[in-house]
Amino acid sequence: MSKKLRLAVLISGRGRTLKNLLDVIDRGELDAEICVVIASSKNSSGLQYAEKYNIPIAVVESSDYETTEDFSDEVFRPCFATGADYVVMAGYLKYLRIPHELKDRVLNIHPSLIPSFCGKGMYGRRVHEQVLAGGVKVTGCTVHFVDNEYDHGPIIVQKWVEVRDDDTIDSLSDRVLYECEFKAYPEALRYISEGRVQVVDLPNSDNRVVHILPESEAK
Repeated sequence: MSKKLRLAVLISGRGRTLKNLLDVIDRGELDAEICVVIASSKNSSGLQYAEKYNIPIAVVESSDYETTEDFSDEVFRPCFATGADYVVMAGYLKYLRIPHELKDRVLNIHPSLIPSFCGKGMYGRRVHEQVLAGGVKVTGCTVHFVDNEYDHGPIIVQKWVEVRDDDTIDSLSDRVLYECEFKAYPEALRYISEGRVQVVDLPNSDNRVVHILPESEAK
């Protein structure tokens, strides 16, 4: 039996990932509700989806804060205030310091197969440009828990697509978005709602990994 998740969603741009999550919830494919949408700019066009669904909105712009810590605190304030179970970065492009209380409760999706084509400055079209320049034959997306390193933290779900010889940045970007990202994020959240995500510390290592438990072992 799944637990209904209360989600805070962070956006920076068009909000396509936010819209996809709303559509998935509407179709009954994810037991969740979005309790607040937080944008990094008042010009984020994805705010239209929050308005359409009467979801509370917060706009927190990094330029208004002197330190990353102060900015991060203000971003997470409405997450705590609305009782969000998890924070979902949905095309969110600002670096945040994750508070201890939200360890393994903040998720991000990256448009490559981490640990390839990731890290500081690698986002959006830049990722797909580097994928094509690298000549790799497959790419995809990664849903992971967020820690205080860029594109790091335990991986929950990865999905892949073939890189075609005639691909452009735009064609590859669209295929990764529609065939990988739109499927992977809801899948990861379903695993969480079903109690099937277990974060495990690797012995003799600082690394942590996710085990997806069988339904019979769900917590």
